[in-house]
This record gives sequence, structure tokens and C-alpha cells, in this order.
Amino acid sequence: MELRRTNPACNCVLLCGITLCLIFGINLTFAIELYAPAEVLVENGTTGILKCTFKSREVISSAATVIWSFSPAGSDAGSAVSIFYYTSANHYPGSVAQFKDRVKWAGDLNKKDASVHLIEAQFNDNGTYSCAVINPPDISGTAAQTQLKVVIKESLPQDNTAVVVAAVCGAVIGLILISVVTCLIIKRHQTTHEYEGCTSVESVSSHATRPGGKKPESSLEGSRCSSHSTPVQMEFCKPSI
Repeated sequence: MELRRTNPACNCVLLCGITLCLIFGINLTFAIELYAPAEVLVENGTTGILKCTFKSREVISSAATVIWSFSPAGSDAGSAVSIFYYTSANHYPGSVAQFKDRVKWAGDLNKKDASVHLIEAQFNDNGTYSCAVINPPDISGTAAQTQLKVVIKESLPQDNTAVVVAAVCGAVIGLILISVVTCLIIKRHQTTHEYEGCTSVESVSSHATRPGGKKPESSLEGSRCSSHSTPVQMEFCKPSI
């Protein structure tokens, strides 16, 4: 079997490359992955949060930096201006007077969270907010973007949790009412049945013991016989001799 010889020149290049990597070292950089909600609704005059999270293959370093930018609604992406910086546990405002003292750090880089608070949201805050993170040597990556819409309270979506709780409470109350009404109907039916049964038995007993099939003296006597609540009424049920 014939053995193929490798090209000596190729072996030399490969050996030189490995040697350079061992001597000087080569750090491979990876793109940072950033995530942000596509749209955020905030009530006018309240504090909203602009969420931004990221993934980096490197350990978070002290040189990690977060940059938030803003583009007004209706403008192109090239008009974005920086409104917030965060690095080395310090934050710095941008050059836009509109956001002065209104953007506060709300994230935690160790948890890969680069979110910020927007205080007292205003209608002119509507626009696109971009979040960029640099964590050397990971310095590349596409900024995450969020569309902010500042609206009045009535335009906010209803809280589904409150609707569910109200529906459950209404169902429970309805079941309780149905149970109470059902118990009252059953109890009333049983009471009526016992009352009619007693009247029938006493009437038969009165006819059986009355000599010669004598009719009752009066209808009042018969009506009194139908009640068995007191001893006095029971005495009227005795046949006269």
C-alpha cells in the first residue's frame, strides 16, 4: 500500500500557527445576544420599566457597559441619541434634557439584566429605545429595541387576574345561594309531608273509633283534629260517648 506524503510547507504553516497561539494567545470574540420586549405600554405620569436581558459567553467584567439610546416616534434609526450609560457600578445621564434625572438603573449585570426605569413617563417619550451591552472581549452584537407607547389609564389592557378572581368569586357565591335555596325547599317539602300524614292518620283513627259511624259534630272539630301541636287540640279528637 502506498503512503501519501504530506506537503512540508503545509506542516510548517500549521506548526507556526499553533506556536503563535501558545505564545501570544488568541481570544475569540462572540456576539452578545440581547433580548427586549417588542412593545411596552406605560400609563402617562407613572414609572415604567424598559426590560433588557443579554447572554454573553464571557464572565461579566468590571469593564462591562450598558448604553440606552432613544429615537423619537416617526424618526429614522439614524436619529438615535444616547440617554443613559452604566459601567463599573456607576451610571451617567445622556445629553438629552428631556430625560434628565428620569432614567434610573434597574438591572443587575451579574444576572445579565440591563433594564432601566423611566420615571414619570410623558407622551413625548413615545419612540424606540435601544439597549446595547459591551462585555469585553464580547463587544459585538445587535442592540435590542423596544417600542414605548405612553397612554392614558383607560387604554391599558385589563388585568386578567382581576377578571378571573371576580369570576371565581361570583361562581362560589352562586353555588352557595343555590345550595341554601335547595335546602329550604327540601326542608319545607318534608314539613308539609309530615303535617299531611298526621292529619290523615288522625282522621282515620277518629272514624274508626266513632260508634255507629257518627259524623263529626262540626267542621271546626275536624280542623282542630288535624293539628297535633298541643294537648288541648288532641282532646277534641277523642270520640264522644
